[in-house]
Amino acid sequence: MTTTYEKTPGWLDWYAGPSRPRFQVPEGAVDAHCHVFGPGAEFPFAPERKYTPCDASKYQLFELRDHLGFARNVVVQATCHGADNSAMVDALRASGGRARGVATVRPGISDAELRELHEVGVRGVRFNFVTRLVDEVPRQHLWEVVERIASYGWHVVLYFEAADLAGLRDFFLSIPVPLVIDHMGRPDVAKDPHGPEFEAFLDFMQARPDIWCKVTCPERLSVSGPPALDGEQKAYRDVVCFAQRMVEEFPDRVLWGTDWPHPNLTDHMPDDGLLVDFIPHIAPTLELQRKLLVDNPMHLYWPDAD
Repeated sequence: MTTTYEKTPGWLDWYAGPSRPRFQVPEGAVDAHCHVFGPGAEFPFAPERKYTPCDASKYQLFELRDHLGFARNVVVQATCHGADNSAMVDALRASGGRARGVATVRPGISDAELRELHEVGVRGVRFNFVTRLVDEVPRQHLWEVVERIASYGWHVVLYFEAADLAGLRDFFLSIPVPLVIDHMGRPDVAKDPHGPEFEAFLDFMQARPDIWCKVTCPERLSVSGPPALDGEQKAYRDVVCFAQRMVEEFPDRVLWGTDWPHPNLTDHMPDDGLLVDFIPHIAPTLELQRKLLVDNPMHLYWPDAD
């Protein structure tokens, strides 16, 4: 029996027909943060999910990858699928080696399941601390997951909001594997990029040399919004100072991704071509662009290709 799903009311579908970017990404560029959703008829959504997205298949993801000029993807397990990584794993298998994955793993996972995830291309697990998206998981359970993945050389991806960093910092720094921070720790971009809140995040980044950061989701963080229709207003201009500072201060530890298909947005759905055109505003030199889009993600996800 096929299950049908109704999308969460008010949440937008991904942008169809994205523009072709004016900025040409360097050869071998990696979209280091994207998702697949279902299709729900083939890969059911988790009963405990806090939202129901539109379908966004691996075929549509790969079509976007090629349209934007990228060579590879890192597919991050979506919370709407819970710990059933089937849709993400299916995308990795279909990619011909051009995708790596970040999974959601529970402590009870078997050794055989972990080996299978590694063999198909999973290289990390994601811990989500944004409570409007997921229920809180006991830290002991998270610690058990870390102990299970450490021998594979995986990393932990952390998703949290800036206001919560102070209470989470010590726990994060105790995790004995590399860390990757989603979306710059979700700073409040209405605040000063040199103010105490963002300085606390940069201090956290300085605490260990194996903490990486995704300078992603300007469409999610912005207060000023997308570019004007006449194209003269810089896209998501209020996010630029934050992301550019990360790129300049941590050039060897930053990553970029589309976040396609942009879950749980209600005000506007970004044109992914314009998101690519955001890149030279935050990484203004060829060297920084290559580090951000090629060297850094390849080192983290395809180290054997170094």
